[in-house]
Amino acid sequence: MKTSPVIIIGGGLAGCEAAWQLLRRGHSVHLYEMKPQKFSPAHKMEHLAELVCSNSLKSNSLDNAPGLLKEEMRRLNSLIIMAADRTAVAAGSALAVDRTQFAREVEAQLQRQKNFTLSRVEVTIIPQDSPTIIATGPLTSDALAQEIAQILGSSYLYFYDAIAPIIEADSINMDKVFWASRYDKGTPDYLNCPLSKEEYELFRQELLTGEKVAAKHFEEIRHFESCLPVEVLASRGEKSLAFGPMKPVGLIHPKTGSIPYAVVQLRRENMAGTLFNMVGFQTKLTWPEQRRIFRLIPGLENAQFARYGSIHRNTYIHSPSLLLPSLQLKTNVNIFFAGQITGVEGYTESAAMGLLAGLNAAFMIEGKQLQPPPQKTAIGALLHYIVSAESADCFQPMNINFGLLDTLPGEKTKKKERNILHVNQALQALNNWIMGQDLD
Repeated sequence: MKTSPVIIIGGGLAGCEAAWQLLRRGHSVHLYEMKPQKFSPAHKMEHLAELVCSNSLKSNSLDNAPGLLKEEMRRLNSLIIMAADRTAVAAGSALAVDRTQFAREVEAQLQRQKNFTLSRVEVTIIPQDSPTIIATGPLTSDALAQEIAQILGSSYLYFYDAIAPIIEADSINMDKVFWASRYDKGTPDYLNCPLSKEEYELFRQELLTGEKVAAKHFEEIRHFESCLPVEVLASRGEKSLAFGPMKPVGLIHPKTGSIPYAVVQLRRENMAGTLFNMVGFQTKLTWPEQRRIFRLIPGLENAQFARYGSIHRNTYIHSPSLLLPSLQLKTNVNIFFAGQITGVEGYTESAAMGLLAGLNAAFMIEGKQLQPPPQKTAIGALLHYIVSAESADCFQPMNINFGLLDTLPGEKTKKKERNILHVNQALQALNNWIMGQDLD
């Protein structure tokens, strides 16, 4: 069946995943990516599918919602999860990747497809009379944002997201840190910087008083609750960090045999192990203050920063009032939205919405209609959240969590048992949906 190529605007995780799903079903795709002609404030790499905030796609374990979502996407032949599995670096039970190798793998897989065209130019006018997927992410260019806003006839919502620093491995004092994964789960893949009570209190005080990057006068600060800058979290109480990203529970110092008062965890950033990411240390401190304050952490006295933390504006649309369950625009079914711009938060969640947008566009071209995945599944529950009227009044970006899935029948059970039941129910429902929708 000869048709015009589906236009995809944005070469991030969602755009690449949408392209892959269309290509797998024999359709042509024309993907537009503005890099390297133009970069957003947070992007640095020319490749498609650049990971910005972290190299971790979160847990790979099937006893939690992020792990379940990944498994569902594997069963749906996800390009993003396939590439992540192929370029993974050691990270305990998490799926973390060498971000350069990951981006190269995604781009190479797409470029091998005969029906794939890539144009590296900025799009400022959106086609409205042929299938188009907008997957420009939370850092949509100003010109395109104005075009989208005009089409939507409504204002954007927005929040602020912060990026964690990356440290050069050979600048870490290995005599003061120790390798371990919390509760000895998996292999000891994290470097842990232990702090005494006195060191913790000094560090927290410096975070509170350190100079921050000021918001512009026209910007209202709305931090995403599960991705707070570390200094904002520190302001919420004396032990807010010790019970948050610096919690020491499950980490026994091998030299002392005791649990430190607090820890800072470092995670491998690349396969070579030459770079480490400060886990949970998103920040809006100025660069000189980051260098001064983070060097107060034991083991990081001489830390060299390959990348400092930074803050940027993330933009998303009010999906419950704008989108159909197919991720099509209610006022123009030729236009689909995908990825973080729809109001999901996280790498895997973004790719999942790209997957669904690609499948829905393919089915539309084929003269069929894809039924939404069941709410018993992680991908179906996430989709339901962003397009449901129930979410409209307090709509805010959302990570996948078991609370979004359909409730379980029967008596209440312990959390771990309940999670296992959720997973079993979800995977069975997904398999049934796949067979019923001809997605094998």
